[in-house]
Amino acid sequence: MFVVCRRSVAFPNSRAMTFFRTFDLLAHLAETTPQADCLVEKKDGRWQPLSAQQVQQSSDQFSLGLRALGVGAGDKVAIICANRPEWVVADMGIAQLGAVSVPMYPTITVEDYRHIFQDAGVRVVLVQDATLLEKVRQAVAGLEAGPEHLVTFDPTPGVPSYADLLTRGAAADPAALAPLKAAVQPDDLLTLIYTSGTTGRPKGVMLSHRNILFNCQNLLTYLPLAPGSKTLSFLPLSHIFERTATFLYLQLKMSIYYAESVALIADNLREVQPQAFTTVPRLLEKIFDKIVATGQQLTGAKRTLFDWAMRLGLRYDTQQDQGWWCNTQLALANKLVFSKWREALGGEVRYIICGGAALQPRLARVFWAAGIRVMEGYGMTESSPVIAASRPEPENNLIGAVGPVLPNVEVKIAPDGEILTRSPSVMQGYYHRPDLTAEAIDAEGWLHTGDIGELVQGKFLKITDRKKEMFKNANGKYVAPQPLESKLSESPLVEQVMVVGEGEKYTAALLVPAFAELRTWAAGQGLPAELSDAALVADERVRQRYDQLLQEANTNFADWEQIKKVALVATPWSVESGELTPTLKVRRKIIRENNSTQLEQLYRG
Repeated sequence: MFVVCRRSVAFPNSRAMTFFRTFDLLAHLAETTPQADCLVEKKDGRWQPLSAQQVQQSSDQFSLGLRALGVGAGDKVAIICANRPEWVVADMGIAQLGAVSVPMYPTITVEDYRHIFQDAGVRVVLVQDATLLEKVRQAVAGLEAGPEHLVTFDPTPGVPSYADLLTRGAAADPAALAPLKAAVQPDDLLTLIYTSGTTGRPKGVMLSHRNILFNCQNLLTYLPLAPGSKTLSFLPLSHIFERTATFLYLQLKMSIYYAESVALIADNLREVQPQAFTTVPRLLEKIFDKIVATGQQLTGAKRTLFDWAMRLGLRYDTQQDQGWWCNTQLALANKLVFSKWREALGGEVRYIICGGAALQPRLARVFWAAGIRVMEGYGMTESSPVIAASRPEPENNLIGAVGPVLPNVEVKIAPDGEILTRSPSVMQGYYHRPDLTAEAIDAEGWLHTGDIGELVQGKFLKITDRKKEMFKNANGKYVAPQPLESKLSESPLVEQVMVVGEGEKYTAALLVPAFAELRTWAAGQGLPAELSDAALVADERVRQRYDQLLQEANTNFADWEQIKKVALVATPWSVESGELTPTLKVRRKIIRENNSTQLEQLYRG
């Protein structure tokens, strides 16, 4: 039997004006709002803003500059660059021509670049700097029909630059752009986003203007912030999560500040003082771990106060009033302890939108207790991306679930537990792959997500695992790895973990320690500070500590699910090694291959 959730509601937000092309958002903003800091980045030690009018003018010039290179409707233009205002200008400029943007991660391999250039038929590549330009040149070497133009955002000798295109566009007849923009239709292809995938070659997801803007329209009331509110952007714009969030921010008339780097996010949060930002669970975990580490260094009354506040936070429940006494204590904890947490995030943060992977419930509880509403969401590139999301109201936020299904979106739970969804946000298909499109979207228009889940309280969607990642052990029992991995990851001593055991007589795990925290623990055990990571994981006391973590995590699971053995891995999995996707999902097959010796020892040693 199918379980179906349908929500169709009117948009109660006064700013819920309907837009049909992405660049209409920018045009409306430039015409109606004298917003001095539409897009802001830090240069030469200070934050330098661009107004909506400046962004619109640059986008128009960029469109005409691309047109001077011969780019027209349907042509593919790749963007390979870290987040910056020019990324958005280029995106808008490409769209205004009816051309198609192909965003690509700077971190993917030369082979993946070559595949995408060929598969998409990219004509122009916009690349960040000389370093990435060299990588692109390696990818296009030997291609019979490679990109015709390489353009750098940062000026590079011998190559046309972003500024050169603006100059060419400024010299062109501005009237030539109007009919080109008018010809763009809502269902025209806006972008090709190549999903990294945990197996196989990247495939191009075809998304239209309507796909993404329908998603934005459904999310308008999820951020009840005044125009001019600020956000800090650091998740890659090449991912649909931050890309759609950008269009949403523009529609809400928010100011977008771009972080200098991942390493400087904490500094930038304090400088910018944003009201909201998007993140992935791992970054939120690192913020939390740093707070905990700071608290553990306190002594005396301050340490007692910190531990008391933490215990209160871990009891917090959005769905249940804890009573007068607990609420009174929580108010005091907010004044004495949690206020310091908020200051560390700039002092103004009200909402954190979290997606991309499962969020630890303890993180949601503690941040909510601290007055910061963490709103977990769920989706995929193929759905533009959001399918379900928690709202800022406590009654619409169930900790441990990804929130109610979005308005005007349908979700169906198939008999095998797979989540299916249907809405105007579902992709047009995979580029050049009608076979894969037919596998993903059935004849009735349902997108098969590949995730296993359930509807809790008839309203909240809860993800329990990936359909293709569940495995059967030698005894014929099914094991879902994600809950086990999530439970182990709650420990600050765990950086990465992957559960294994397909066809084997018991479940095991490969585990990468969080070495900074492990070294702190090891120092307390008298282990030498000069030990290498490899020597550290080989130490018997360290192995016993992780065996203890296993025992603690196993108490929540059935006997056949429980992890019986763990192999500690000294080298973290990374995008560069191919073991993680650019969105930091584990590539299980590659990790198994790279750790075959450890796996052999786990089961045959």
